[in-house]
Amino acid sequence: MLKREDAVLIILDIQGKLALSMYGTELLIDNVQRLIKGIKVLGIPIIWTEQNPKGLGPTLPEIADLLSGIHPISKMSFSCCRDQQFTQALKELNRKQVLIAGIETHVCVYQTAADMVDMGHEVQVVTDAVSSRTIENMEIGLRRMRDCGVGLTSVETALFEMLGTAETQHFKEILKIVK
Repeated sequence: MLKREDAVLIILDIQGKLALSMYGTELLIDNVQRLIKGIKVLGIPIIWTEQNPKGLGPTLPEIADLLSGIHPISKMSFSCCRDQQFTQALKELNRKQVLIAGIETHVCVYQTAADMVDMGHEVQVVTDAVSSRTIENMEIGLRRMRDCGVGLTSVETALFEMLGTAETQHFKEILKIVK
């Protein structure tokens, strides 16, 4: 089970024209926005990356605006775990549970998740907050991750799992976000 005090959210590479060419782009963006809003309500830290921003452009404004106050980590490797700035940021948080959202499922999301499992993290990919340019590649990425020990979850499942009860001050806030 996900626990607030142990979790971190990683937002991967939702940038420029590439992001707009994803399978189910509108739903992807809506779900990532819901996830970020809910994670912020729960007080969970977020690490945000951009793959080759000079080539792919910046994070979509509708996502970047929700991440104000957090600076993106620019990377060239597909796996975040091969970037020293990323691994240092993750180490400083000292959190073992990792939620991952972003693009592309079969490239950066898959490679990051697989490397994080190898590093000893408990990894869950938010399946309704990841995508690839084709549904086939997205499905391959999800299967490969599950095969290497990555858990699959959804925005609502993750948020309510970390919420734990309807008796907290955050329940109504989360409920408004997911509806």
